[in-house]
Amino acid sequence: MAGAQPGPPFEISVDGRTVIALPGQSVAAALWGAGILAWRTTRRGGRPRGAFCGIGQCYDCLATVNGRPNRRACLVPAQPGDAITTQRGDGHER
Repeated sequence: MAGAQPGPPFEISVDGRTVIALPGQSVAAALWGAGILAWRTTRRGGRPRGAFCGIGQCYDCLATVNGRPNRRACLVPAQPGDAITTQRGDGHER
């Protein structure tokens, strides 16, 4: 009996840039795979952040996914057509 076969790669966008993701990857894993290490800036100081713990405990990996801010990219499964945007501060534009 053959093992599970992954589905075909698919596209997501990150700040308008096309990124290839694989079935089963989290948004953070897809971004890492594309060489994108930061997708959020801090509320104070605007310092870049990306994945730190990778298990949803630290909240460093927050991103805006399909218009919804404050999504933990390490826990959100990437889906075909997802639009990820760099989250600035708390993610709520003023």
